[in-house]
Amino acid sequence: MSASKLKVAIAGLGRMGARHASHFANLTPRAELIAATSPEQKELDWTQQNLPGVRTYLSYDELLEKEVKNGLQAVIVSSATAVHAEQAIKAIKLGLHVLCEKPLSTNVEISQSVVDAYRESQKKYPNQKVICGFSRRFDASYRDAFAKMQEGVIGRPAVFRSQTCDKLDPSGFFVEYAKFSGGIFVDCSIHDIDLALWFFGEDSKIKSVSAVGITAVEPDLRKYNDRDNAAAVVEFYDGKIAQLYCSRMMAAGQEDTTEVIGTKGKLAINTQPQLNLVNITESTGIRREIPPHYYGRFRDAFITEANEFTACCLDNTEPPMKLEGAVTAVRIGQALQESLISGKRIEFAEDGSRIVPEMKAKL
Repeated sequence: MSASKLKVAIAGLGRMGARHASHFANLTPRAELIAATSPEQKELDWTQQNLPGVRTYLSYDELLEKEVKNGLQAVIVSSATAVHAEQAIKAIKLGLHVLCEKPLSTNVEISQSVVDAYRESQKKYPNQKVICGFSRRFDASYRDAFAKMQEGVIGRPAVFRSQTCDKLDPSGFFVEYAKFSGGIFVDCSIHDIDLALWFFGEDSKIKSVSAVGITAVEPDLRKYNDRDNAAAVVEFYDGKIAQLYCSRMMAAGQEDTTEVIGTKGKLAINTQPQLNLVNITESTGIRREIPPHYYGRFRDAFITEANEFTACCLDNTEPPMKLEGAVTAVRIGQALQESLISGKRIEFAEDGSRIVPEMKAKL
């Protein structure tokens, strides 16, 4: 086991990037945050004020050029989704370890290009680690449920039901965000899709997807072919199905819940969300508060992710998930978004290729 610390840089210092920076600087004992980059000077100012000693750059390329000479070993890509793949690939080609926030891209082919770059790089850097940051895989409750499923507690898993539901943001943020988010399925449901692949098996083959959606509170989303509420069904070739729901209009806070239904029982995670163990008794009854946003629910998972990624890099152990699964998740999310807009069920052959109506007629 290596006694040295992993030298880390953060690319992107928005809301999530700032959190990653704090985690690696203060809550990951085996890591040393040495640099950070953002095209926004105010974000660099925040870093200098809150994380003294961390070198900052307006240019990602300049950071790579200078910090590799200072012993940089890993990059955390938490910038805008549109540049995830580009920044990840640049770091990969330098032999750096990479933790890239989800998704790798909103496009399947671009996501696959990250995997291809990683495979090629491993010929020269066989100990290199690259993962996509699906934080729920690091959550204690999901891990406990997964372990119980593997132990056979619920028999054979057959149905997966999961939702990602954000608290309503009355500012209209999600309308402008929809320009580049990839749509509600790629942005919100990507976590649920990844969980389905984890619980059902990362080699699961998609048979069909279908989706519907509405704009209950943000009709302007339609100009970007997006919705604020959507539901979907994903069918797999081994007879399993996943039912997904995503929303941008929860009244009380973040509601991310999952059920895995098997032949002998069911596992349910966070089906009654709660901020803590406090019950509030009032004249109208008893209530519990719930987390206001996803970070309130998954903060500990992000910290675990940072520590396990660091250990994986330093100790040269297997990454906690396969990068190829991140491409499959985008493929499903992209197909669901297409089904949402077109109103059509989309089918796939067992080799992963799309079945077009003309092809189906010949089968």
